[in-house]
Amino acid sequence: MSKVEKFLSANEEEQIIEAIRTAEKSTSGEIRVHIERTHGKQDIFERSMEVFHILKMDNTKHENGVLIYVAVEDRDFVIYGDRGINKVVPNDFWESTKDAIVAQFKLGNYKQGLIDGILKAGEQLKTHFPWSEETVNELPNNISRGDAKNQ
Repeated sequence: MSKVEKFLSANEEEQIIEAIRTAEKSTSGEIRVHIERTHGKQDIFERSMEVFHILKMDNTKHENGVLIYVAVEDRDFVIYGDRGINKVVPNDFWESTKDAIVAQFKLGNYKQGLIDGILKAGEQLKTHFPWSEETVNELPNNISRGDAKNQ
């Protein structure tokens, strides 16, 4: 079993997916989690941008997608927000969200770290992109894994 497969149990994944559903319930924003073994020789931020594009997160109506990208073996992650959300969140928002995730990751609580980050992002999305009658869930809520080209 690889480190990616051991990173979260099936039950933990379900709890994370439920957190995504909860976070998206009151917003038109979209949140995805992508987990892979390593970002390789590529810069992690560049890899997260690439995954964001491959997962078609840059095609949302309001440019309000948020990706939490995790490279398990590298012990690193990035929170990547699209243009729409980046224009409206406070300047320190992504850093404070990253700090919330890191606090749990340091304790080995990967599930809770991801849930904390998802719910924190969801609050900002709800504030700036509230749900309306026209809101459609544009992207799947599942956790994508490995080579994002096949997602």
